[in-house]
Amino acid sequence: MSVNQIVIVGGGHAAAALCVALSEAGQGHRVHLVSEEQELPYHRPPLSKNFLKKLDETIALHKGAAWYGEQGIQTHLSNAVVRIDRQAQKAVLRSGVALSYQHLVLATGTRARTLDALPPFLTNVHVLRNAEHARSLRTRLNEMVAAGRHLTVLGGGFIGLEIAASARQLGLDVTVLEVAPRLLGRSVSVQLAEHVLVHHLSMGTKMQISAHIENYEVRENHLRSIQVNGNRMAIDELILGIGAIPETRLASDCGLTVDNGIVVDACMRTSDPAVMAVGDCVAFPTSDGGRIRLESVQNANDQARIAATTLLGREERYAPIPWFWSEQGPMRLQMAGLLPPSFETVRRSGTNASSFTLFHMVGDKLLCAESANAPLDHMMSRKLIETRVTLNPATLVDHLIPLKSFLA
Repeated sequence: MSVNQIVIVGGGHAAAALCVALSEAGQGHRVHLVSEEQELPYHRPPLSKNFLKKLDETIALHKGAAWYGEQGIQTHLSNAVVRIDRQAQKAVLRSGVALSYQHLVLATGTRARTLDALPPFLTNVHVLRNAEHARSLRTRLNEMVAAGRHLTVLGGGFIGLEIAASARQLGLDVTVLEVAPRLLGRSVSVQLAEHVLVHHLSMGTKMQISAHIENYEVRENHLRSIQVNGNRMAIDELILGIGAIPETRLASDCGLTVDNGIVVDACMRTSDPAVMAVGDCVAFPTSDGGRIRLESVQNANDQARIAATTLLGREERYAPIPWFWSEQGPMRLQMAGLLPPSFETVRRSGTNASSFTLFHMVGDKLLCAESANAPLDHMMSRKLIETRVTLNPATLVDHLIPLKSFLA
């Protein structure tokens, strides 16, 4: 077995993007892609949206099996890595196969956060992190529509709200429970969170904010009811949308440094120079000396590109301008940059009442922009943040002036 192999552990967006980058550099023949899932890497954002709403929707692969074969990439599906021997530089698979590596890349992603108060494998409690979850949930949601049953979503973050919107569009009666004082508390500004709340209420979704939840009633492997703010609520089906936990077990077990993610430098190298990590599982350095972990397609793509340059013997440091998006029914949210600790907000109206952009500025610099149904604003905001151009907040308000005029 060749000793110059690159073993990529994971089947998500970061793993797929790294396979593409290495194949474009003519290095596909060195790559082994190892995934615990039965599918080749696929697009995950649609799982909470169109996939749930359409019974005939199929999983959208990044690349088909023929492409991997043409590039010389060897795939190992349904065969998770169970142990990493760093001294021998081998990844041991569930099947017992040991893959030698020159470089190992961990792209292990995240797993759904669950509740300690609930026993595992309750028949009517669900999470959504992968294709298997999505297929099961889609079947259950359509059965619920036919039976006129009610869906409860615990968690007012992106995944919970996306599922809630999809379920409402299917015709289900939906209640969202959020324990925090507002929706999307760790993700967006107060102003945007208020708009999101109004949007879901307009769709007919019931919302309970600052929900205190206790006293879970479980009988016969089924969650029967919960107590919310002192009142008993019957549960037909419950979705847990309470966030994700970085999948770091392999890294921890083999002695790599872990701190809310697998710790890497700006070139995606872990504490072992032969091991790299990319994607949602990674905690990477920021320009101010801190460390952050991001869950987004942009982050996966960009980190895969940086990792590929490192693997090819070049050095490029990761300095992202983060951007995110979320579709919740007819509302499309797009965010660029990260909210600073303190800022001033300028609102720019769009073509209708549901279209606008919130520009969050520090002095004359734009550091973050949040757009609702305003894709052109979002694209230009990313450029304005990246170029750090000096801006006049008053001019941004006028929706008749194209943002591209600032870059002329």
